[in-house]
Amino acid sequence: IAGPAQAGSYFADLRDREALIEAGNALHFTVAPVSLKGCASAEGLIGAVAEALKFPDWFGGNWDALADCLNDLSWWGRDGHVLVIEHGEELRAADPEGFATALEIFDEAAARWAEERVPFWAFLLLPQAELDAVEE
Repeated sequence: IAGPAQAGSYFADLRDREALIEAGNALHFTVAPVSLKGCASAEGLIGAVAEALKFPDWFGGNWDALADCLNDLSWWGRDGHVLVIEHGEELRAADPEGFATALEIFDEAAARWAEERVPFWAFLLLPQAELDAVEE
């Protein structure tokens, strides 16, 4: 995860949570665990990300504002960024369109950060059974 070339949003095995956090910390990246437990809507996801990343007061609470903040992150360090997103299964089932929009926004932020040679990763952790279904 050290380089930005392949950075973006990825599904990962829930069992890799600690290893991803440790890897981000070892690289002196800013690491933000994001819990989507109980989130069944896009608004819940946006709020959970905003809280975990300590978005500024001007954050508007919508998709555009989420993209704006993810493309700024001036209140974070500049070496790299790792989001470790857990408990997304409920949201993925209840609001697949919103879930897909979030992935697009994470990928767009990663591409923008890559222009500055800063890795931006969003790891969406899933239990093995869910991960197998995604891969099929």
